[in-house]
Amino acid sequence: MSDTPVDKMSFEDAMRELETVVGQLEKGDVPLEDSIKLYERGAELKAHCAKKLAEAEEKVAKLTLDGNGTPTGTEMVDPG
Repeated sequence: MSDTPVDKMSFEDAMRELETVVGQLEKGDVPLEDSIKLYERGAELKAHCAKKLAEAEEKVAKLTLDGNGTPTGTEMVDPG
């Protein structure tokens, strides 16, 4: 499990770690206390990924196409 704060992770890094957490929990050979910590970390990672996806969807929604399929009405977005 990474020591990186979840809110500092990229979507891809968070998703990779979430997959690792799920894999460890599915094995079922993790002690109870560790399972609880893994579950909590997984919940944080899932929420972070959902937030990042929502932000991406919002950016895409700002893009509109004209009748020819050409992007119009685009807005510059903060990449942060």
